[in-house]
Amino acid sequence: MKETPLLSIENLHKRFGGTIALNGASLQVGAGEVHALIGQNGAGKSTLIKILTGYIAKDEGDVHFAGKPFEVNAPKAAQNAGISTIYQEINLVPPLSVTENICLGREMRRYGALDWPAMHKEAERLLARFSMKVDVRRQLSDFSTASQQMIAIARAIGFSAQLVIMDEPTSSLDEREAAVLFDVIRSLKAEGVSVVFVSHKLDELYEVCDRVTIMRDGKTIRACNLDEIDKLELVSTMLGKEISRSSGRITAFDNEHAHLAGNKLLEAQGLSDGLHVRDVSFCVRSGEIVGFAGLLGAGRTETAKLIFGAHPPSTGHMEFDGKSFAPNSPAEAIAAGIGFCTEDRKIEGIVPDLSIAENMMLALMPKLARAGIVDEKKQAQIVDGLIKSLGIKCAGPHQKIRELSGGNQQKVLLGRWLAMSPRLLILDEPTRGIDVGAKAEIQKLVNKLADDGLAVLMISSELEEVTEGADRVYVLREGLSVAELTNGEINEDRVLAAMAHGTSERATANV
Repeated sequence: MKETPLLSIENLHKRFGGTIALNGASLQVGAGEVHALIGQNGAGKSTLIKILTGYIAKDEGDVHFAGKPFEVNAPKAAQNAGISTIYQEINLVPPLSVTENICLGREMRRYGALDWPAMHKEAERLLARFSMKVDVRRQLSDFSTASQQMIAIARAIGFSAQLVIMDEPTSSLDEREAAVLFDVIRSLKAEGVSVVFVSHKLDELYEVCDRVTIMRDGKTIRACNLDEIDKLELVSTMLGKEISRSSGRITAFDNEHAHLAGNKLLEAQGLSDGLHVRDVSFCVRSGEIVGFAGLLGAGRTETAKLIFGAHPPSTGHMEFDGKSFAPNSPAEAIAAGIGFCTEDRKIEGIVPDLSIAENMMLALMPKLARAGIVDEKKQAQIVDGLIKSLGIKCAGPHQKIRELSGGNQQKVLLGRWLAMSPRLLILDEPTRGIDVGAKAEIQKLVNKLADDGLAVLMISSELEEVTEGADRVYVLREGLSVAELTNGEINEDRVLAAMAHGTSERATANV
């Protein structure tokens, strides 16, 4: 970038306790430029934006905006300085009217009183940019999520900002609404307004963005014009994977030979939830590990939750053990023989103040109870057996689970579902946030479970885990299942190509 940028961030650092969120990150955005900011979960994108918009303070680093040193301590101050932000989660006030939401914080007055006609006209003017003609006097809660998102975007633009940050702005929009938004972005660019565009949808980046900054592990890995980097290279850079990398095995999966897959246990056709999952089809057989690969926002976890009954599918059909399957709740899925280790064990998995035994028995407890009385002897036998077989390092079954390491907490959650003798075990990021040794132990456990005949559906953002551990891999992209790879076809190049292009053909020619 030859001219002085509108926004310049250099050597930005931020630590939360022992966690390094930003480690010398940088970002430069020119005037009238649409700039993509991308990276996986934990890359540091959100932390950088929160520092820029005054939600949190930086530890060190230099930020310049409009040619001057810039530091704010509140979102309102950032807004007043010319930076407006549109968040993925709609941050409006549902009980207020459309006009009140759009004009909140910049109300128009006439002779000391609110000038409602002028504010209604301003709201209508801003919404007209999005081809929206609605009664702006109605409550925001009367409108769909997509309409509320467009209203939030209109509100942000209404602040006459020099820089608009859009964090996953199309997450609630259909294709037509997204196209309208892109037209507005182009008009903002023509007016000299800069846009930082955060999205996991690669096609969107190439449609509206001029340049891209790629972050990983709190660092800026690369910044360049988008026409200088293709989708495959973009994905591999974001994930830290070299194309056509040849090396030895990295994981502890012993999968040189495929597992002896049995009968088809779960089959799904055309699954959709109407938002994050659009058309996903796959099958899982007894005794095999099936991997779900994809970038953030591909719909992997959301698909798993459809299987587990946490959310109902809007369309599509599932069969479990040859019979139609449509669980209305997790309890129904559990009763059918499905277990689900979620990706966030601290929020959705463990109960920190309960013991190892209590956490492990949560799902099985109803089966152990007779007339409301739990068979404690039977419970102790099961818990002791699982602690031993899973190699859980602890002082005993009554130790609080919060006192265990992350890897041992993960083993307790595995034990919770193994106690149920499931037929299908869904593992969402089974080794995230645990040390190398514990990771290897869990990978060996998962491999053994498949050897013993259990069907495993494994979601992982670590390519090595999917390519080395799975017998078959389905690649999901923007809510679609775009590729199925089996045995000898599975390698990182093919998976990366499917993530980038929606097909594995691009990399196949290089293999």
